[in-house]
Amino acid sequence: MFKLHVKVVDQVIKSDYALYCGDSVEVMKGIPDDSIGLSVYSPPFISLYTYSPTERDVGNSRTEDEFFYHYGLIIDELLRTAMPGRNTCVHVAQVPAMLVRDGYIGLKDFRGKTIQAYEDRGWIYHGEVCIDKCPQAQAIRTHSKGLLFVQLKKDASWLRPALADYILVFRKPGDNPVPIKPDLTNDEWIEWARPIWYGIKESDTLNVAEGRDNDDERHICPLQIGTIERCIRLWSNPGETVLSPFAGIGSEIYTAVKLKRKGIGIELKESYFKAAVKNLKRATMHDGAQQKKLF
Repeated sequence: MFKLHVKVVDQVIKSDYALYCGDSVEVMKGIPDDSIGLSVYSPPFISLYTYSPTERDVGNSRTEDEFFYHYGLIIDELLRTAMPGRNTCVHVAQVPAMLVRDGYIGLKDFRGKTIQAYEDRGWIYHGEVCIDKCPQAQAIRTHSKGLLFVQLKKDASWLRPALADYILVFRKPGDNPVPIKPDLTNDEWIEWARPIWYGIKESDTLNVAEGRDNDDERHICPLQIGTIERCIRLWSNPGETVLSPFAGIGSEIYTAVKLKRKGIGIELKESYFKAAVKNLKRATMHDGAQQKKLF
């Protein structure tokens, strides 16, 4: 794993992964051109959640235009560092519009705006998958008026389906220099080629408690390991480098290492970074224990 000569708050560099606590745009500038096999991540969802108080946090943008301007700087670096012909997998969901903040109750098309932002920056919109979600679990978690049983009895005009997750797949222009040869059976590909992924367990995540910081934390929702695993197995080879510019508690890099890839994770918030360090340490300790059992 190459060491980046960039200014960061903290960093942990091992043979198969590197974690950096710092600004994603600044850190990515130290990554060589055309070196990343795949990037997988979940960006901040505009101003829906507050992740940290710093002005460097993209999620703290005052307007949507400001958000997509700053997010665009990251999209630029992802394009520069990706290998030609390779992909980035972006986890998004539609964003609720709130009466207090937006003046109406409805939805904002965050998915569509993210696609447009990527196309504007030179990426090719390659495909997408919709991930099934449990409406009851979402109703309990969000208390959304559109999902409640009481609204079913009161006035169904307010009802709406649960919000799905999406993985948007974008491809960098150019010819892929190293063919990807997934370790997948035909039956697995038939299942994963469906436009909707079923069977992704919503509880299949790393421990979020270690990343919480009560002083400024309102939300943390790591991406499911099953979703990350499908992306990495489909669109990268063992030994290649997987990048997450919003590493959070390290879910994408953890999964990459478990799948015998190398990983680079960048996280601005120190409490998330520290949790990611612990999670990656556990991943490598577990792998070492498994190898000892084989000999």
